[in-house]
Amino acid sequence: MKYLYQLMLLFLAANVQQVSASDYVLWYNKPAVHWNSALPVGNGRIGAMVFGNPLHEEFQLNEETISKGSPYNNYNPAARKSLETIRNLIFSEQNDSAQKLADQTMISEKRLGRGAPYQPAGSLRIDFTGRDSSKITNYRRLLDIGDAISRVTYNINNVEYQQESFASFTDQLLIIRYSASKKKKISFSASLTYPNDNCKIKAESGTLRLTGITEEAAPDVPGKVRFIVNAKIQNKGGKLYQKDGKLVVDRADEVIIYVALATNFKNYKDISADPDKRIRHYMEKAGRPYAQAKETHMNFYHQQFNRVSLDLGTDRYPQKPTDERIRDFAKVADDGWFTALYFQFGRYLLISCSQPDTQPGNLQGLWNHKLNPAWSCRYTININTEMNYWPAEPTNLAEMHEPLVKMVTELSEAGRQSASEMYGCRGWVAHHNTDLWRMTGAVDYSWSGVWPTSNAWFCQHLWNRFAFNGDMEYLRKVYPLMKGASEFFVDFLITDPRSGYKVVCPSISPENHPHGRKASLYAGVTMDNELVADLFTHTIQAAKLLNTDQLFVDTIARLRDQLTPLRIGKHGQLQEWAEDWDNPNDHHRHVSHLWALYPGNSISPFRTPASFEAAKTSLTQRGDPSTGWSMGWKVCLWARCLDGDHAYRLIQNQLNLIPDTIERGADGGTYANMFDAHPPFQIDGNFGCTAGIAEMLVQSHDGFVNLLPALPKSWSKGRIKGIRTVGGFIVEDMTWEDGHLKQVVIRSTLGGNLRIGTKEKAHFYPLVSPKLPNSNPLFTVWSMPVEKDGQLLKEKNINPLHLYDIETHKGETYQIKFD
Repeated sequence: MKYLYQLMLLFLAANVQQVSASDYVLWYNKPAVHWNSALPVGNGRIGAMVFGNPLHEEFQLNEETISKGSPYNNYNPAARKSLETIRNLIFSEQNDSAQKLADQTMISEKRLGRGAPYQPAGSLRIDFTGRDSSKITNYRRLLDIGDAISRVTYNINNVEYQQESFASFTDQLLIIRYSASKKKKISFSASLTYPNDNCKIKAESGTLRLTGITEEAAPDVPGKVRFIVNAKIQNKGGKLYQKDGKLVVDRADEVIIYVALATNFKNYKDISADPDKRIRHYMEKAGRPYAQAKETHMNFYHQQFNRVSLDLGTDRYPQKPTDERIRDFAKVADDGWFTALYFQFGRYLLISCSQPDTQPGNLQGLWNHKLNPAWSCRYTININTEMNYWPAEPTNLAEMHEPLVKMVTELSEAGRQSASEMYGCRGWVAHHNTDLWRMTGAVDYSWSGVWPTSNAWFCQHLWNRFAFNGDMEYLRKVYPLMKGASEFFVDFLITDPRSGYKVVCPSISPENHPHGRKASLYAGVTMDNELVADLFTHTIQAAKLLNTDQLFVDTIARLRDQLTPLRIGKHGQLQEWAEDWDNPNDHHRHVSHLWALYPGNSISPFRTPASFEAAKTSLTQRGDPSTGWSMGWKVCLWARCLDGDHAYRLIQNQLNLIPDTIERGADGGTYANMFDAHPPFQIDGNFGCTAGIAEMLVQSHDGFVNLLPALPKSWSKGRIKGIRTVGGFIVEDMTWEDGHLKQVVIRSTLGGNLRIGTKEKAHFYPLVSPKLPNSNPLFTVWSMPVEKDGQLLKEKNINPLHLYDIETHKGETYQIKFD
């Protein structure tokens, strides 16, 4: 059987249909053999991986709330008793002993749970009858990300077959249609399967039904998620009957399959929903005309996807399938079209895995086929979950950010107990991982889990969303979350007796440790200082805009001034720790100490040249090759360094074809289906690169809108439409030629001052001095102090760009031309 299948693949590849790939299409000349080459469809709540096999097709299924376990929290109350001892050990340079005690008292006990793995929903399998693989010609498998539709076409004995599928945003169903150019040519058996034997499966009344309940996540966290998968088959012509637990279609003209998925999950504290009632509700849409279901699905999707377009040139290699394009990308100097496709694929994935009223995208977005996936396919919140949402605001997918905001709200609720019971603090805390149940305790090991500053990072997302939308009602809703996180650090910060500065202690620089030292647990880690300073800064800004909490503002402003400043070390680097321990040969995947450069904004090439050069030195020393998501982060960092060519080199490194079967032990890259390869698959790398490409073209974090800040030489001509900026502005159209900006059209959704910065001179607008503050409060910036050799440095603003202020009015559009 394996030999015959391999023979079929070779035959299909030799008989590929020779047609040009249209815009925004991933396409292939053979079926997927491995999950890492199957193609993803999703509507935020449910998803499928489509293999495109014309003999034995598989739709691997997911539903966002199928997880091991049930409601729980996992804080370790022993942490509170040991906290003072651990701190004293750290302050007395006994970090190894401190870390050992933290492992014993701060990490969650195994019986309480250390993260509940996200689970698959099984697979729908279609086994065709009467087909000879040697007769298959003109095979083509594609994912049209312009319409959010998967399509497979091929020819057998002069009959043209088509399989079309999509996860409907409007009907909440996976809908699959089989058609043929001649009547009575569609015959197959359909079945539902699951990776273990814990599910019940039956077929009746034209519907396949799978029911199951998830397993325990830990001894004290029993599995209680009940889930149902229904697959209803509707045939036109021929016969439909049941046989051996399967549904058989015989000699039909057309077949439509409607797949519904439902669970008993209501929220992280409540699993009392009725999945049978939900499945009946979803199945009410099954059976409406296929064309109507497809049209409403596409219309919904277009309203989101079509907001942004990117033109980096025409498709010069339309005859090459996507896997070959990935393989050859670094060898080709002028494949801007493929870069634009990669950018849009990231937006497609975010739309497909994160919609309002759904769960946030997890480590694999929405898609997972394993019972024990890598890192449990949960939420790793020391970089990966946050990276998932970097493209949301700038690439005009603001609604996709809502699930993350909701999760932060839920973590602020669950995290109050952890803050109180673990540390004796007010406010709320979370560590480096969470899951469907919003656990907030420290998990895994102290070298990765004792990191109490994810709350601060999440609050940056809350503030950034406001900076882009200016919605005061939204700010009122999220301000308590920001204040709660700030309250935690008001209580948790402690004076380091060695330096006199306020520090977060104990903590880590995520998953890294100083060269030559075994311990990872320290005080005053640079990333913590950056995160807490950012949190305090934005909480102060929010309180002032809302005219509230003046005494609290004064308190956190004083504390911010007492935090350990940034430090420049002996290698010219930005120190990762308070001490000068960095090794220039450390190529660790995390670049946590550069957070203030990206995604933060307190390090700037214009406002803080000394700390910026140190950060750039650290980034250079870290090197380029790394895991997939790390390279995505570095694209963003090099864009913030205003080095477009280096950022593009990272994109070339990322678009490096990784064989489907490699899931560990290799440098990062991209699988054949364009999924990011850590390896294994992690979706954050896709989102990091999409955000990075946006940063290369437009930045607005630094007090003004910087147009074409990091344009690589290979994108000498192009056009982008729809990018959003801080201040509620939309770059509706921007064109450049020969590497120079020609024209930009910007729409103001809020009014207020628009300050733009460009290398080119604008027509008809007077220049303004960089020393003049931007009058628009949404562009307010703050810079972290920096010291070298124990002395604070005085930073100078060296902005060389042409700056222009335009007083805008809500709803109006402004056209600016350049020399």
